[in-house]
Amino acid sequence: MGGPLGAIIGKFPTAGMDGDSRTDGGIIRHNRRCRDLVFLCIFIAFWVAMIVNSSFGFNQGNPLRLNYGLDYKGNICGDRHGTPDIRELEVKYYMNPNQVYQSGTKDSQFSLADAKTICLMECPLPAEDGVNFVCDYPEGDIHLSVDDWIDRDYDYFEFLSPEMRNSSLQLQGPCYPVIFPSVNVFWSCQYIARASNSSMKHWQQMGGVAIDENMLIDKTIHKAINSRSTVLKRYVADIGKSWPVLIVCGWILPLFLSVMWLLMIRYFVAGMTWITVILFNALIISVTMFYYIKAGWIGNDPLTVVIGASDPYVTITGREISHLRAATILMTIIMIIAFLTSLAIARRILIATSVLKVAAKVIGEVQALIIFPILPYFVLAIFYLFWFSATLHLFSSGQVQRNDCNANCCSYDLKLNKVSCDNCCGYSVHYTPHIGISILFHLFGCYWATQFILACSSTVIAGSVASYYWARGEISPEIPFLPVFASLRRLARYSLGSVALGSLVVSVVEWIRFILDSLRRRLKYVDTNSENFMGRTVSSSSQCCLGCIDWTLRSINRNAYIMIAITGKSFCKASSIATGLIMNNILRIGKVNVIGDVILFLGKLCVSLFCALFAFLMLDTYKYKSAHNKISSPLFPVLVCWALGYIVATLFFAVVEMSIDTIILSFCQDAEEHQGNAQYAPPLLMETLDGGGPGEMQRLTQGP
Repeated sequence: MGGPLGAIIGKFPTAGMDGDSRTDGGIIRHNRRCRDLVFLCIFIAFWVAMIVNSSFGFNQGNPLRLNYGLDYKGNICGDRHGTPDIRELEVKYYMNPNQVYQSGTKDSQFSLADAKTICLMECPLPAEDGVNFVCDYPEGDIHLSVDDWIDRDYDYFEFLSPEMRNSSLQLQGPCYPVIFPSVNVFWSCQYIARASNSSMKHWQQMGGVAIDENMLIDKTIHKAINSRSTVLKRYVADIGKSWPVLIVCGWILPLFLSVMWLLMIRYFVAGMTWITVILFNALIISVTMFYYIKAGWIGNDPLTVVIGASDPYVTITGREISHLRAATILMTIIMIIAFLTSLAIARRILIATSVLKVAAKVIGEVQALIIFPILPYFVLAIFYLFWFSATLHLFSSGQVQRNDCNANCCSYDLKLNKVSCDNCCGYSVHYTPHIGISILFHLFGCYWATQFILACSSTVIAGSVASYYWARGEISPEIPFLPVFASLRRLARYSLGSVALGSLVVSVVEWIRFILDSLRRRLKYVDTNSENFMGRTVSSSSQCCLGCIDWTLRSINRNAYIMIAITGKSFCKASSIATGLIMNNILRIGKVNVIGDVILFLGKLCVSLFCALFAFLMLDTYKYKSAHNKISSPLFPVLVCWALGYIVATLFFAVVEMSIDTIILSFCQDAEEHQGNAQYAPPLLMETLDGGGPGEMQRLTQGP
């Protein structure tokens, strides 16, 4: 394993790691040098690429596109920069019902994207004793302001010339009859395939052309609203709309809860294990019940895709409801597993208490550890503010271009003052393949940056705790006055490259695992009979790769960062040293360390679940259930709050985790250097691991 650590951080100077007998004799003050500089350069280049990539999104994107559609002029509904100014007009309305019907027929050359649409404040309804009209934006000979047009419910049919009226009766505009009721489904007016008999009768009496009444009118618009890409855009838009919820439930609340948990570990460690287990089960049950409520399986407050008032005789569902119900089923399974796991570890609670007492002792000695995570916390906060803003723009990037169509459609052009059959194609946001690559790179960058910041925090904590362990007894005054900042200085000066490599390896392996797992799920549907040998081979290979990746992930863990902090070695060398120590002492520390990690994991889940529960409560208010602030589903904001809460909890809980792991690794090395009798271990640690001889060790590792 490269020699004794006593030469580096122990009490007595001995032979160095490289055979050099010269050492500084201080606490972790041996001759260090910069490691893994190549990967530090790669990380810097990565950040430059992240900034360039995000700049493309800020330049090309418009978050309004995630929610609102385009009118026939290429304007984004609700955009103040449109022509005309339509900042208050957020709802997309299809003016010609026959175009909607035609786009839904089989082998049709006409696309719904080319149907004539304008932006309104709300979806129009048919008249009860006549026929209403929705007319085009006022321009040309129509001398009305946009405000007057809105005040007249978009109807200026009475002002039309005979030629314009005749054109309108042929469904060529500028005015179109409101024959079908419609509802606002995520800022698009979806027709209800039930024509108004009164409006249809008056329309026919006026000499209007036949209007097709068919379920295709309903299904065609709903299919466009409910497409996978459109739903994904709405999910991303929900993140932007619910930013106050993310700040409260994703940053402020987990910060408060994590600090409270650390303080309770410090002063009330005996009861924290039981409190954590009980609170975890209560929170996961509460969050699951909220999913049941929003899925419509409990209570009368289910998720609705309709904005504003809806037709009581029509039920409209969407992918959002299906996704929410799938999440409900998944949460139910997780809840059952969590409850059974809690029962299984109940007998091991005393072991976790003993391990946590060691961490509490360390926190009491190095009190700066409690407040240190606030530094990486603010670094992460600044990064995520930038990242979420760039995400909204990247997902909405693209160019608004006129469609290339051969549709036979004509409409009245108010500027030309005649019916025109040219340029009748609609507009769409066109995406290029590199946008998808940019989004994937942006997502990967978030994962790598998060792992890097977490790894830096863990390494600093490990260096601080190592100073505490190896400076016991006579040389305790040699502990740096501020061990946390001394460890931070060593990290910044020598080990950033190693941390960049470790976080990159974890990130790459996780992404490969995700890709292979997606491939494996697809291969489940491949015919696996004797004739399809290739399908079975590829499926088996993917399973084998996933197993190897899992093994790699277990090997590359926070123990490598501990040895980086202690020895100053490169990531690969430090990982090798840590693995050797653990394998040589697996029977001694295995069960004790695992049960402590389980309790800490449950504690992080408690913080994140409380954030998710509070996010549900905030999103259930009127602000996020109506008008333009309505979110399409609480699913994404709640998941993001859960993830942010878990990351923040990981930052603070790393104080306890790294304290335990650093103390245990140092104990193992100490025992190896001194023929099985650790010389620098605190009395409490000795009592926990070796305090009662073989009988006591058996009790601690097997439970009472």
